[in-house]
Amino acid sequence: MCGRFALTTTPGEIEALFDVVDVENFPPRFNIAPTQPILMVTTGWGRSPGSNMPDRRSLLVRWGLLPSWAKNPKEMPLLINARAETAADKASFRAAMRHRRTLVPASGFYEWRREGRGRPQPYWIRPREGEVVAFAGIMETWTEPGGSEIDTGAIVTTAASDDLAEIHHRMPVVVRREHFARWLDCVGSEPRDVTDLLAPPEPGFFEAVPVSHKVNSVANTGVDLQERVEPTPEEGGDYRGNEKAQLSLF
Repeated sequence: MCGRFALTTTPGEIEALFDVVDVENFPPRFNIAPTQPILMVTTGWGRSPGSNMPDRRSLLVRWGLLPSWAKNPKEMPLLINARAETAADKASFRAAMRHRRTLVPASGFYEWRREGRGRPQPYWIRPREGEVVAFAGIMETWTEPGGSEIDTGAIVTTAASDDLAEIHHRMPVVVRREHFARWLDCVGSEPRDVTDLLAPPEPGFFEAVPVSHKVNSVANTGVDLQERVEPTPEEGGDYRGNEKAQLSLF
């Protein structure tokens, strides 16, 4: 799954990578949690005359998808992730997968390794090359009884790559830049046409860094959340930062 992630790059870098303009200014975010606003890139409202930019726009949405047919959000589970294997068929995600596929800019994500009776050990999982990545996303606009609209979204997940499966069996789908247009094209491509994009990245694309339990609290939002903190053995400390342990993971 993906329950926390981070986006620490600048709006200008987002504009350059995703070919969008006017990305809302935001500070680095080191601990993005469900129900908070997340940045999504989607197809836009038409190109400006003479523009060579792709037809895309960015917007902030609530992390936690609400299907358009939902009557009462309080009665709905918090849909922060959509399984790639079933999203096109699930009632909650079917319309979004067909009509509103998005990209979610991210610097990496957090995952927890559970072992024994100790506290799950958190890991900061980041691209090995340090670049910003795009998670596959979907969105829905939910209308309140009073008529107000709320943009909501979820991150699409897939089976973890072999080198990360010992930490958790699921991970976000990563859409490569050369596939942005195809994933976002909900007119020319049905969900079945983009299933090949839903596989995990090759082993070694990400690296996993053990971090402190401070990330467990949404109140903690500093850069120190991503600093390496070697786990104790009772907290799933198989990955001790030495060469042998690193090879066992990567």
